[in-house]
Amino acid sequence: MSTMTVAEMIGLFLKDSGKINFTAFDGSSFGPQDAPIHIMVNNSRAVYYMADHPNDLGLARAYLQGDISSPELIPGDPYEVFKALMGLKSDLKKPSPAEAAKALASVYSHGIRHPEPPSIEGPSRWKRRAEGLLPHTEKGDSATVSYHYDQSNEFYRLFLGPSMTYTCGVFTEDDPSLDDAEWRKLDLVLDKLNLKPGDRLLDIGCGWGSMEIRAAQRGIKVLGVTLAGEQVKWAQEWIKREGLEDLAEVRQMDYREVPEGDFDGICSLGMMEHVGFKNYPPYFKEIFDKLKPNGRLLNHQITRVNSMATHYPGEFIDRYIFPDGQLASPGEIETVIQDTGFEVVDQENLRQHYALTLHGWNKNLVAGWDRAVELMGEPKARLWGLYMAACAVNFELNNIQIHQFLCVRPDDSKMTDHYPLRPWWVKDATVKSEK
Repeated sequence: MSTMTVAEMIGLFLKDSGKINFTAFDGSSFGPQDAPIHIMVNNSRAVYYMADHPNDLGLARAYLQGDISSPELIPGDPYEVFKALMGLKSDLKKPSPAEAAKALASVYSHGIRHPEPPSIEGPSRWKRRAEGLLPHTEKGDSATVSYHYDQSNEFYRLFLGPSMTYTCGVFTEDDPSLDDAEWRKLDLVLDKLNLKPGDRLLDIGCGWGSMEIRAAQRGIKVLGVTLAGEQVKWAQEWIKREGLEDLAEVRQMDYREVPEGDFDGICSLGMMEHVGFKNYPPYFKEIFDKLKPNGRLLNHQITRVNSMATHYPGEFIDRYIFPDGQLASPGEIETVIQDTGFEVVDQENLRQHYALTLHGWNKNLVAGWDRAVELMGEPKARLWGLYMAACAVNFELNNIQIHQFLCVRPDDSKMTDHYPLRPWWVKDATVKSEK
């Protein structure tokens, strides 16, 4: 049996629609030379990665190691190339069992190899379980959150910008500024919660403290909690620089361990992705119990579009970005919120805003690329560029969304007629106070 070239193997899985050209280390080529996108398969390790994991994990491993490359690709912002690859879905083919067997035989005729993954790859879901890191326990959550967030604060500052806000901004038609959009999002959250000076706010998963700064600037007493030690350090220093210690506090603490209660408002921005769908009922019950009667919750999280889709991410996201992360549909989330006893006052989808936010983060990463590589190494810097660009494409394609749920805890009479008849916030509110 003759062995197949890399180009011939690609041809088993992909129609030649003229959109892309592959050139391989064995001298073979697939697709026209004048295609808008060119992908180079630089060595055999890329082929072995794909044979082991013919999905997003195999591709990511090869890209992060430099085993595949493209002259059109910008490492800090591979959006255009990733978007072109996503556009190939309609050109995919399914090889016959005999064709697939022939391709595998060609690969392994050079020896059966299972190359080591990149050193920055995290353990698989099963390995984490074997190490006792059970998903969505306090120990498991602490480890997985630390994996993602306890990295260089300077690295995050490079692409997040001055607000250090790691959730989507809220843009207006005439203001493309990422920084303004992030502060506008914080204002929108506080406006929806309708808190006044002296009210008490709990911020679950507070990140680097931007909400604490914004709330305290309004005279709100705010407590933020996060499991990431690096975030706590940054937030506490920021609060001190602003002279807001009498109003704002950040602790390294699991939200389940917060001893205080009777909060006027609670917000959770980009934290629910770490909770796990089966833990939604106790999560919202914990929040319900910590709110005063007539207190409000603003829950902001990435969502699946389809309730029938799996809650689990692909292997790439699970091993490299958000271990044990899960997404649910807005319908599933709202059902749990209402079953907990809340009244849902408003639901808003900010999908388009998150795509714009990610483009801004990629742009910042490109501008600070040399420093990012110096801080994190090129594979890790490439990883973040890939992750953010891929997310931007998926938000644009409406494969994922992000929703804000504004909820009220009824008082003991079950009445919730204390809030205005119409929405009291302005969706395109401008930035209100000094940054």
